[in-house]
Amino acid sequence: MTTPGRLTRRFLRTALQAIPTVLGIVILNFLLLQLAPGDAADVMAAESGTATEETLAALRARFGLDQPLLLQLLGYLSNLAHFSLGYSPRYNMPVAELIGQRLPGTLLLMATALALAFVVGLLLGLVMAATAGRWPDRVVSVLALLFYSIPGFWIGLMLIVLFSVTLGWLPSGGYQTIGGPSGGGPAEGLAALLDRLRYMVLPATSLALFYVAIYARLARAALLEAQTHDYVRTARAKGLPAWTVMTRHVLRNALLPVTTMAGIHLGGILGGAVVVETVYSWPGLGRLAYEAVMARDFSILLGVLLLSSLLVIAANLLVDVLQAWLDPRIEAS
Repeated sequence: MTTPGRLTRRFLRTALQAIPTVLGIVILNFLLLQLAPGDAADVMAAESGTATEETLAALRARFGLDQPLLLQLLGYLSNLAHFSLGYSPRYNMPVAELIGQRLPGTLLLMATALALAFVVGLLLGLVMAATAGRWPDRVVSVLALLFYSIPGFWIGLMLIVLFSVTLGWLPSGGYQTIGGPSGGGPAEGLAALLDRLRYMVLPATSLALFYVAIYARLARAALLEAQTHDYVRTARAKGLPAWTVMTRHVLRNALLPVTTMAGIHLGGILGGAVVVETVYSWPGLGRLAYEAVMARDFSILLGVLLLSSLLVIAANLLVDVLQAWLDPRIEAS
């Protein structure tokens, strides 16, 4: 039996091992972005129509872009050591403040999409495993293949055409109704929540469908494999109901590969949010990263990349602890 104390020690040990990984990611991200052509000074000078050598030199000196690469890297690391993500030339404000404004929207979208993909994928996997080889299994397998194959941006556009343009049921973009309920009282708060949910349905669905296909196929394989183990045959021989065997013995062990894949996909779902947030004009980190790429604002990109890396590492830590709880044998490994 895995005790809370052992889980805590496992968590702390894995967290300490992640520190050099984060440092390596920070340095690698900085160096890779330096290989990209152009910088914020080029974009700002071109937009103002004064792209002269003197203007470019003044802008680069103002933002520290004229310094040697090593000094820029040391300055960036010094900012991180003082818990600062730097300053955005494009928005003329601290990067941490920008990310703080956009982070809640992205976390809400990611959490909703990942939870939706996990639950729906697991339910479809249960249906496929319970009807293996029969027509429900084949139908769901074909749907999963379609969800996996269709590009996310195309799904987003088709959902807008169907549910926004043709049927008029859901908004085509944005975060909330302009001038809508703000949540001043209980009734107003409920109205504001429902309004946000209406705007979240299409982007969360577009982001989740790809992962629904993966989790459904993975859950099917894990459930079928778990049913062949001796402890499952023993439980059935004892006369336990089929639902009890499935939920207490089969499902718990089948969750291990699915939860592992969900933790791995946290970084990928943030990458997919770039496309989805752009299609639906969702005010999140994905759209902010897209705008930063267009403006060559590497300070914002470094902040977004660092945050996404930390989210992936944190998710892997939680998955590691969750697996040790689901299967105590992992603690001994």
